[in-house]
Amino acid sequence: MLTIFYIKSIKESNGLKIVMKKNILLASAIILLFNSCQKNAITGRRSLDLVPESEMIGMSLTEYDKFLTEHKPLPAADVRVTLVQRVGVRIQKAVEKYYADKGLSSQLAGFNWAFNVVDEDVVNAWCMPGGKVVVYTGLLPVTKDEPSLSIVMGHEIAHAIARHGNERMSQGMLVQFGGAVLSTALQTKPQVTSQLFQQAYGLSTGLGMLKYGRSQESEADHMGLIFAAMAGYDPQVAVPFWERMATMGGGQKPPEILSTHPSDERRIQDIKGFMKDALAVYKPQK
Repeated sequence: MLTIFYIKSIKESNGLKIVMKKNILLASAIILLFNSCQKNAITGRRSLDLVPESEMIGMSLTEYDKFLTEHKPLPAADVRVTLVQRVGVRIQKAVEKYYADKGLSSQLAGFNWAFNVVDEDVVNAWCMPGGKVVVYTGLLPVTKDEPSLSIVMGHEIAHAIARHGNERMSQGMLVQFGGAVLSTALQTKPQVTSQLFQQAYGLSTGLGMLKYGRSQESEADHMGLIFAAMAGYDPQVAVPFWERMATMGGGQKPPEILSTHPSDERRIQDIKGFMKDALAVYKPQK
């Protein structure tokens, strides 16, 4: 009886240790996820950022240079580049002012803005961490004018400012690696993490784009309107622009920008709802 009791006690003890170990791992995972959430300065939404932003910016430098090597940008003297850079710099200043006024300039640490135009018939634009922007020439006939271009660029820059790519990459890393190896994934799986980065920012169509969620899209619309308005562009052009975008495709394959930026009636209604906030900070530039 003593032997049986002793064996039973060992099993119960080992079982308790396993349960305790699982609970500790679960608690650690919860703490990791909680500490990895960051709060949006405009919308207040919290998002999961498991990758340090300094790492994201470091990867963006590598991937941006690689992209521009493979997709030659237009020369600075080109009028289309002048247009994109003018809009980009105005939005950059608006972003920096907004965050400075909120005492949150540290959230822009490591940003080294760049605005390039690639001569490809693609209706798209994107922004990497650190303010690395690319606009495709195929977008310009659709935006038609400078204020409408500011809506698109404000939206794309907002994705980077809100760290939506980090959020998507974090979700992808959880699926790929799980919490146990997440902290060392960047060092031990550089190729996989590079692919996840490219997926998050749509740099490789063969990998399959990690989609923005509706909450991310709505957040980028909201933030982008405010940044464009602060830059001196009339935010009200956003409604006819997205209505115009919604009619594109005509049953054919939609523009690249719409494959990850769904444009529908609900979205346009949401934009109209954000307009009050944008108009409150709108001051036309002379």
